[in-house]
Amino acid sequence: MDTILIMDIIGGLGLFFLGMRTMSDGLKKIAGERLKSFLHYVTKHRISGVFVGALITLLIQSSSATTVMVVGFVNAGLLVLKQAIAVVMGANIGTTFTAWLVSSMSVFKITHYALPAIGIGFAFTTLGKTKNIKQWGFVIMGFGLLFLGLDFMKDACEPLKESTMVKDAFVTLSENPLLGVFAGIIFTVILQSSSATIAIVQVLAFNGVIGFEAAIPIILGDNIGTTITAQMAAVGTNLNARRAAMSHTMFNVIGVLYMLVFVQLGWFQRFVDGIVPGEITSKNIMFHIAIAHSSFNVLNTIVFLPFIGFLEKISIALVPQKGESIDFGTQYLETHLLDTPSLAFEQVHKENAYLLKVARKATFQAMDCFTNNDLKAADKTSELENVTDNLQSEITQYLVDLSQRTLTEEQSEELPVLIHNVNDMERIGDHAQNIAELSRRKIEEKLPFTDTAIEEASNVWEEVKTMFAETEEALIKNDPELAKKILQRENAINELQLRFKKNHIDRLNEGNCQLNSGFVFIEIIDNLEKIADRLTNIAESIIGKMRWEVQRKGTE
Repeated sequence: MDTILIMDIIGGLGLFFLGMRTMSDGLKKIAGERLKSFLHYVTKHRISGVFVGALITLLIQSSSATTVMVVGFVNAGLLVLKQAIAVVMGANIGTTFTAWLVSSMSVFKITHYALPAIGIGFAFTTLGKTKNIKQWGFVIMGFGLLFLGLDFMKDACEPLKESTMVKDAFVTLSENPLLGVFAGIIFTVILQSSSATIAIVQVLAFNGVIGFEAAIPIILGDNIGTTITAQMAAVGTNLNARRAAMSHTMFNVIGVLYMLVFVQLGWFQRFVDGIVPGEITSKNIMFHIAIAHSSFNVLNTIVFLPFIGFLEKISIALVPQKGESIDFGTQYLETHLLDTPSLAFEQVHKENAYLLKVARKATFQAMDCFTNNDLKAADKTSELENVTDNLQSEITQYLVDLSQRTLTEEQSEELPVLIHNVNDMERIGDHAQNIAELSRRKIEEKLPFTDTAIEEASNVWEEVKTMFAETEEALIKNDPELAKKILQRENAINELQLRFKKNHIDRLNEGNCQLNSGFVFIEIIDNLEKIADRLTNIAESIIGKMRWEVQRKGTE
């Protein structure tokens, strides 16, 4: 195999990739955001999820892009795991369209259409007056480049059929299906495109370099290799997003394993032959490969569609919850949703609820340190307080970015209120840290506390705990009536603070309390009251429907 032949194959593959990317990018820009909204709203049922996954992949010509989008949506909480699995199944079916497109080169002279398509597409991109026309130009030009690359590969691969070494290699693959599967995995991981791997196999088969028997295991391996992209996209995401990526891998791996049995028995080959009857020739082998690719993914989806719950359980088992590990990053914010403000605001509300939950955990740990003399709880409080700082920074930046988009009047009014809420939640984390440090001082300096002081601090804490629960519920449900109860509870905490401070002074005067212990007691009560103030601010924003003007009227 000489250097020129290798360079011709690489050059043809490069043109194919360029065409795929150009066509895919154009289609994504034409319909990208609409497809994302479509994906969010039309995946409530598993069958519609499969349909949507197939349709989106068919339109953007990339199953990897669809699965990465799905992982992002799960990470943002827009899709649950079962919905994601159905969409991924559909993406596997949608990606087989490229193989059918490639098969057309065996029917007509593709260069007759490739070069005109490149010229027409270029004219659209240069002379088009609207963004959509320009993007359609990229789609047409990408289509032409894709076929031109295929033609180069076809011509470059023709001499390979005379190579004894190449023939022997593919005979080995046909006799050892597992080697073929492994080869398909490796090629797809290297090329990062299942469509490219299948296209190469089709071109080799068209030139008589590889037979149908040897092609099938490579096709199966290709379906495993393509899942690596989703696994890479899932790195750094939340638990369910990683499980969505794992479900994609397990769906394809299990499918390949049982399909290999059918291949060994010859059943799968006979099934494909039944769809395309007659002897396999260079004229129809590309269609045989396209049918094999589509058949595997359609049959695998039919088999697993009733067992999505089973796939979900496998994914949960393989990607388990690891104790109480702290995730410092945001859980729901996705930058690609910024151009769809209604969805972005939904995610900010979810993220704020998560931030409040982290702030609550920090306060619980701080009070655990105080009541149980647990220094580990103080360390945990510090970790959680760092999380609240990071979340405040990321959410605020996201809201600033969102403010640059075209917003409705209501959204513009809501945005500063959300920023104010984020700051209140972060300050709760600061107050929790103060309580933890005061509790650490109590433990390390062995400061004595009377039973009465402990009981009074616990009484205030019980009220604050209830406020936390009510505020979280009111925030999640957006319930103004529940939020009004929080205002009443805050008044009760203010009364307790004043009464317990007076009791403390009485104990000091009677000599029942040390000065240092008294300082810690007063500061803890004050920090709990400040936490109640922050929760009250959040409750007022809920009552005011996240708008300052309404809020002021509602609390006058």
